[in-house]
Amino acid sequence: MALTSKRSKFFDNAKFILIFLVVFGHLISPLKEQDGILFTLYTFIFLFHMPAFILISGYFAKGYKKKGYLKKSVKKILVPYLIFQIIYSIYYYVIGQENRLNFDLLHPHWTLWFLLSLFFWNLLLHAFARMKWIGFAAAIIMGIVIGYVDNVGSFLSLSRTIVFFPYFLLGFLLNGSQLKRVIRSKFSLPAGMVIMMVTWLFIGMGFPKDAVPWLLADTSYENMGGMEWTDGLIRALQYGLTLMVVFGFLALIPSTQNKLTKIGERTLYVYLLHGFIIKSLQTIVPDESLPFISGNYLLLILLSFIICLILGSYFIKKYTRPLVELRV
Repeated sequence: MALTSKRSKFFDNAKFILIFLVVFGHLISPLKEQDGILFTLYTFIFLFHMPAFILISGYFAKGYKKKGYLKKSVKKILVPYLIFQIIYSIYYYVIGQENRLNFDLLHPHWTLWFLLSLFFWNLLLHAFARMKWIGFAAAIIMGIVIGYVDNVGSFLSLSRTIVFFPYFLLGFLLNGSQLKRVIRSKFSLPAGMVIMMVTWLFIGMGFPKDAVPWLLADTSYENMGGMEWTDGLIRALQYGLTLMVVFGFLALIPSTQNKLTKIGERTLYVYLLHGFIIKSLQTIVPDESLPFISGNYLLLILLSFIICLILGSYFIKKYTRPLVELRV
């Protein structure tokens, strides 16, 4: 990974793979209880895919002090969140997922938590970035402590904002040479392969089904099955394991241009729009078909891939850009 032109290719390749994992993870979410392999895939994906996305977002937030950065964040992040929150509210009412039309702007719908948290992460940089690695340690402690607050949850995406903030801050703190040393050293590729395979085996051998909420980070320890004083230690271990897997994943990403690299530039479109497709499929597909679908892994992979290709296309960008980027 070079620090000039190839850098964007590396991150775009990583973002394409991550957005595919987002779509695939959401597609198999209602099927994972019916198939052990899908459950293993789901937990493996959710262990690292959003932390990796968040770390990359933090890496590109280094201009947070520049004039107009906050205004740009409002326009590019907060306003699209408000627009899609309203659109999803109408959509959920139309498909019957909600009994009444309710425009609640303070509790993000499904995937929209990421936009709201992303806005807050950029604001938090003003308090934590100047402290550098001490700030990172403080963010880790804050992510551990917030789990002990009983009523923390989806309101303003507070739980996820605090729990996932260390990944964003770490991405911000890392410079290109540091990242290159970690993921492009002589032993990075084999180490990355070993990390991913061992993690897969570890999860497949016995990840508790009731532990999935730990990966989602959207509620308190109490709401994840009863609070114990040791829960903070579990989250600390989770931070360590997740970061190891994130860097194992990044070590496997190529820096070369390919036909899918361009879609990595348009992941926001895929992220914001794929929910309409997946929720529609979940509404129209009869329950009797779920056992067949859950066992057809190739179908699920191809469908996820096609969704990414379509929503990441120039055509979709051209006609949805006014909503996503507020640009005509």
